[in-house]
Amino acid sequence: MKLKKAYRVWQRNLTVYTKRYKSSLVLNFVDPVLYLIALGFGLGAFVKEINGVPYINFLAPGLIASSSMFAATFECTYGTYIRMTYQKTFDAILVTPINIDDLVAGELLWGATKGTFYGIIIIFVLSIFRLVDSPYIILTIPLIFIGGLVFAEIAVIASSVIPGIDSFNYFNTLFMTPMFLFSGIFFPLDTLPPAVAKVAFFTPLYHVVNIARSFSSGHIKASLPDIVWITVVALLLLPYPFRLMRRRIIK
Repeated sequence: MKLKKAYRVWQRNLTVYTKRYKSSLVLNFVDPVLYLIALGFGLGAFVKEINGVPYINFLAPGLIASSSMFAATFECTYGTYIRMTYQKTFDAILVTPINIDDLVAGELLWGATKGTFYGIIIIFVLSIFRLVDSPYIILTIPLIFIGGLVFAEIAVIASSVIPGIDSFNYFNTLFMTPMFLFSGIFFPLDTLPPAVAKVAFFTPLYHVVNIARSFSSGHIKASLPDIVWITVVALLLLPYPFRLMRRRIIK
Protein backbone atom coordinates (compact mmCIF):
# COMPACT_ATOMS: atom_id res chain seq x y z
CA MET A 1 0.00 0.00 0.00
CA LYS A 2 1.28 3.47 -0.94
CA LEU A 3 -0.02 6.55 0.86
CA LYS A 4 0.18 8.60 -2.34
CA LYS A 5 -2.24 6.26 -4.09
CA ALA A 6 -4.53 6.15 -1.03
CA TYR A 7 -4.47 9.94 -1.09
CA ARG A 8 -5.74 9.87 -4.68
CA VAL A 9 -8.76 7.83 -3.59
CA TRP A 10 -9.31 10.29 -0.74
CA GLN A 11 -8.98 13.17 -3.19
CA ARG A 12 -11.51 11.60 -5.56
CA ASN A 13 -14.08 11.29 -2.76
CA LEU A 14 -13.42 14.86 -1.65
CA THR A 15 -13.90 16.16 -5.19
CA VAL A 16 -17.24 14.38 -5.49
CA TYR A 17 -18.30 15.65 -2.07
CA THR A 18 -17.55 19.28 -2.94
CA LYS A 19 -20.07 19.03 -5.77
CA ARG A 20 -22.94 18.13 -3.44
CA TYR A 21 -21.76 19.27 -0.03
CA LYS A 22 -24.61 21.72 0.59
CA SER A 23 -27.35 19.10 1.01
CA SER A 24 -25.10 16.80 3.04
CA LEU A 25 -23.84 19.65 5.20
CA VAL A 26 -27.34 20.85 6.04
CA LEU A 27 -28.48 17.39 7.16
CA ASN A 28 -25.42 16.72 9.33
CA PHE A 29 -25.56 20.23 10.77
CA VAL A 30 -29.28 20.39 11.55
CA ASP A 31 -29.52 17.04 13.36
CA PRO A 32 -27.20 17.83 16.32
CA VAL A 33 -28.54 21.39 16.51
CA LEU A 34 -32.06 19.99 16.92
CA TYR A 35 -30.82 17.73 19.73
CA LEU A 36 -29.15 20.73 21.32
CA ILE A 37 -32.30 22.84 21.20
CA ALA A 38 -34.81 20.12 22.09
CA LEU A 39 -32.83 18.46 24.87
CA GLY A 40 -30.39 21.15 25.94
CA PHE A 41 -32.88 23.99 26.17
CA GLY A 42 -36.07 21.91 26.44
CA LEU A 43 -35.18 19.08 28.81
CA GLY A 44 -32.52 21.29 30.34
CA ALA A 45 -35.30 23.45 31.80
CA PHE A 46 -36.23 20.49 34.03
CA VAL A 47 -32.81 18.86 34.51
CA LYS A 48 -30.85 21.76 35.93
CA GLU A 49 -27.46 20.19 36.53
CA ILE A 50 -25.56 16.93 36.13
CA ASN A 51 -22.42 16.49 38.21
CA GLY A 52 -22.49 20.18 38.99
CA VAL A 53 -22.65 21.18 35.32
CA PRO A 54 -25.68 22.80 33.62
CA TYR A 55 -27.39 20.12 31.56
CA ILE A 56 -26.90 21.88 28.23
CA ASN A 57 -23.15 22.15 28.93
CA PHE A 58 -23.12 18.46 29.83
CA LEU A 59 -24.93 17.54 26.63
CA ALA A 60 -23.11 19.78 24.15
CA PRO A 61 -19.65 18.10 23.97
CA GLY A 62 -21.25 14.71 23.36
CA LEU A 63 -22.83 16.07 20.19
CA ILE A 64 -19.34 16.73 18.81
CA ALA A 65 -18.56 13.03 19.19
CA SER A 66 -21.91 11.76 17.87
CA SER A 67 -21.84 14.05 14.83
CA SER A 68 -18.37 12.77 13.98
CA MET A 69 -19.50 9.18 14.46
CA PHE A 70 -22.54 9.44 12.21
CA ALA A 71 -20.64 11.27 9.46
CA ALA A 72 -17.81 8.72 9.35
CA THR A 73 -20.10 5.72 9.73
CA PHE A 74 -22.66 6.63 7.09
CA GLU A 75 -19.92 7.58 4.64
CA CYS A 76 -18.22 4.20 5.01
CA THR A 77 -21.40 2.13 5.10
CA TYR A 78 -23.87 3.47 2.53
CA GLY A 79 -21.27 5.55 0.71
CA THR A 80 -18.70 2.78 0.44
CA TYR A 81 -21.28 0.13 -0.41
CA ILE A 82 -22.88 2.24 -3.16
CA ARG A 83 -19.49 3.04 -4.69
CA MET A 84 -18.56 -0.62 -4.56
CA THR A 85 -21.83 -2.23 -5.70
CA TYR A 86 -24.07 0.16 -7.61
CA GLN A 87 -21.85 2.86 -9.07
CA LYS A 88 -19.01 0.39 -9.81
CA THR A 89 -16.56 3.10 -8.78
CA PHE A 90 -14.30 0.52 -7.17
CA ASP A 91 -14.12 -1.42 -10.43
CA ALA A 92 -13.07 1.72 -12.29
CA ILE A 93 -10.44 2.61 -9.69
CA LEU A 94 -8.97 -0.88 -9.61
CA VAL A 95 -8.18 -0.88 -13.34
CA THR A 96 -5.70 1.90 -12.58
CA PRO A 97 -2.38 1.30 -10.74
CA ILE A 98 -4.31 1.63 -7.44
CA ASN A 99 -4.75 -1.74 -5.69
CA ILE A 100 -7.32 -2.91 -3.15
CA ASP A 101 -5.24 -1.89 -0.14
CA ASP A 102 -4.78 1.62 -1.54
CA LEU A 103 -8.51 1.81 -2.19
CA VAL A 104 -9.50 0.72 1.32
CA ALA A 105 -6.96 3.06 2.91
CA GLY A 106 -8.41 5.94 0.89
CA GLU A 107 -11.92 5.05 2.02
CA LEU A 108 -10.85 4.91 5.68
CA LEU A 109 -9.01 8.22 5.46
CA TRP A 110 -11.98 9.85 3.78
CA GLY A 111 -14.40 8.53 6.42
CA ALA A 112 -12.16 9.79 9.23
CA THR A 113 -11.75 13.14 7.46
CA LYS A 114 -15.48 13.59 7.03
CA GLY A 115 -16.08 12.68 10.67
CA THR A 116 -13.49 15.26 11.72
CA PHE A 117 -15.02 17.91 9.47
CA TYR A 118 -18.45 17.54 11.02
CA GLY A 119 -16.95 17.45 14.50
CA ILE A 120 -15.29 20.82 13.75
CA ILE A 121 -18.62 22.23 12.56
CA ILE A 122 -20.29 21.30 15.86
CA ILE A 123 -17.37 22.79 17.82
CA PHE A 124 -17.96 26.01 15.90
CA VAL A 125 -21.70 25.92 16.62
CA LEU A 126 -21.16 25.28 20.32
CA SER A 127 -18.68 28.12 20.46
CA ILE A 128 -21.31 30.45 18.99
CA PHE A 129 -23.76 29.33 21.71
CA ARG A 130 -20.95 29.80 24.28
CA LEU A 131 -21.28 26.21 25.41
CA VAL A 132 -17.54 25.48 25.36
CA ASP A 133 -15.77 26.39 28.58
CA SER A 134 -12.17 25.91 27.47
CA PRO A 135 -10.09 26.78 24.38
CA TYR A 136 -8.55 23.30 24.73
CA ILE A 137 -11.53 22.01 22.76
CA ILE A 138 -9.45 22.78 19.63
CA LEU A 139 -7.04 20.02 20.69
CA THR A 140 -9.79 17.44 20.28
CA ILE A 141 -9.59 17.73 16.49
CA PRO A 142 -6.79 15.15 15.95
CA LEU A 143 -8.46 12.89 18.52
CA ILE A 144 -11.77 13.19 16.69
CA PHE A 145 -9.87 12.06 13.60
CA ILE A 146 -8.68 8.93 15.44
CA GLY A 147 -12.21 8.31 16.68
CA GLY A 148 -13.52 8.85 13.16
CA LEU A 149 -10.98 6.31 11.91
CA VAL A 150 -12.35 3.74 14.39
CA PHE A 151 -15.91 4.36 13.18
CA ALA A 152 -14.76 4.21 9.55
CA GLU A 153 -13.01 0.89 10.19
CA ILE A 154 -16.13 -0.61 11.76
CA ALA A 155 -18.27 0.72 8.91
CA VAL A 156 -15.99 -0.66 6.17
CA ILE A 157 -15.98 -4.02 7.94
CA ALA A 158 -19.80 -3.94 7.90
CA SER A 159 -19.81 -2.97 4.21
CA SER A 160 -17.53 -5.87 3.38
CA VAL A 161 -19.70 -8.56 4.99
CA ILE A 162 -23.34 -7.54 4.51
CA PRO A 163 -25.29 -9.39 1.79
CA GLY A 164 -27.25 -6.33 0.66
CA ILE A 165 -27.77 -2.66 1.38
CA ASP A 166 -30.95 -3.32 3.37
CA SER A 167 -28.86 -5.17 5.94
CA PHE A 168 -27.49 -1.85 7.13
CA ASN A 169 -30.81 -1.51 8.97
CA TYR A 170 -29.62 -4.23 11.35
CA PHE A 171 -26.27 -2.51 11.76
CA ASN A 172 -27.92 0.81 12.55
CA THR A 173 -30.59 -0.60 14.87
CA LEU A 174 -28.50 -3.13 16.77
CA PHE A 175 -25.20 -1.26 16.92
CA MET A 176 -25.39 2.43 16.08
CA THR A 177 -28.57 3.36 17.97
CA PRO A 178 -27.66 1.60 21.26
CA MET A 179 -24.16 3.08 21.11
CA PHE A 180 -25.64 6.54 20.57
CA LEU A 181 -28.10 6.22 23.45
CA PHE A 182 -25.78 4.55 25.96
CA SER A 183 -22.57 6.49 25.38
CA GLY A 184 -22.97 9.04 28.14
CA ILE A 185 -24.11 11.85 25.84
CA PHE A 186 -27.47 12.37 27.51
CA PHE A 187 -26.87 11.10 31.05
CA PRO A 188 -24.04 9.67 33.15
CA LEU A 189 -23.59 5.93 32.79
CA ASP A 190 -23.35 5.42 36.54
CA THR A 191 -27.13 5.80 36.62
CA LEU A 192 -27.48 2.61 34.56
CA PRO A 193 -27.32 -0.99 35.78
CA PRO A 194 -23.65 -2.02 36.14
CA ALA A 195 -23.88 -4.63 33.35
CA VAL A 196 -25.11 -2.01 30.85
CA ALA A 197 -22.41 0.45 31.91
CA LYS A 198 -19.73 -2.20 31.39
CA VAL A 199 -20.99 -2.92 27.87
CA ALA A 200 -21.02 0.81 27.09
CA PHE A 201 -17.39 1.06 28.16
CA PHE A 202 -16.40 -1.14 25.22
CA THR A 203 -18.04 1.13 22.63
CA PRO A 204 -15.82 3.73 20.91
CA LEU A 205 -18.37 6.53 21.12
CA TYR A 206 -18.29 6.42 24.93
CA HIS A 207 -14.57 7.24 24.91
CA VAL A 208 -14.82 9.95 22.25
CA VAL A 209 -17.61 11.57 24.28
CA ASN A 210 -15.39 11.51 27.38
CA ILE A 211 -12.55 13.10 25.42
CA ALA A 212 -14.75 15.88 24.03
CA ARG A 213 -16.29 16.54 27.45
CA SER A 214 -12.91 16.62 29.22
CA PHE A 215 -11.32 18.97 26.70
CA SER A 216 -14.41 21.18 26.66
CA SER A 217 -14.12 21.69 30.40
CA GLY A 218 -10.32 22.00 30.34
CA HIS A 219 -9.64 18.75 32.24
CA ILE A 220 -7.29 17.16 29.71
CA LYS A 221 -5.64 14.66 32.04
CA ALA A 222 -9.00 13.03 32.80
CA SER A 223 -9.24 11.92 29.16
CA LEU A 224 -5.85 10.20 28.91
CA PRO A 225 -7.23 6.65 29.43
CA ASP A 226 -9.85 7.32 26.74
CA ILE A 227 -7.21 8.62 24.32
CA VAL A 228 -5.16 5.48 24.85
CA TRP A 229 -8.28 3.32 24.39
CA ILE A 230 -9.35 4.72 21.02
CA THR A 231 -5.76 4.75 19.73
CA VAL A 232 -5.21 1.09 20.63
CA VAL A 233 -8.59 0.07 19.17
CA ALA A 234 -7.88 1.97 15.94
CA LEU A 235 -4.64 -0.01 15.56
CA LEU A 236 -6.23 -3.35 16.49
CA LEU A 237 -9.09 -2.94 14.02
CA LEU A 238 -6.93 -1.65 11.17
CA PRO A 239 -6.08 -4.98 9.45
CA TYR A 240 -9.67 -6.19 9.22
CA PRO A 241 -11.16 -3.70 6.72
CA PHE A 242 -8.32 -4.55 4.31
CA ARG A 243 -8.64 -8.30 4.80
CA LEU A 244 -12.42 -8.48 4.57
CA MET A 245 -12.79 -5.98 1.72
CA ARG A 246 -10.12 -7.86 -0.26
CA ARG A 247 -12.11 -11.06 0.21
CA ARG A 248 -15.34 -9.31 -0.82
CA ILE A 249 -13.95 -7.72 -3.97
CA ILE A 250 -11.88 -10.67 -5.21
CA LYS A 251 -14.71 -13.18 -4.93
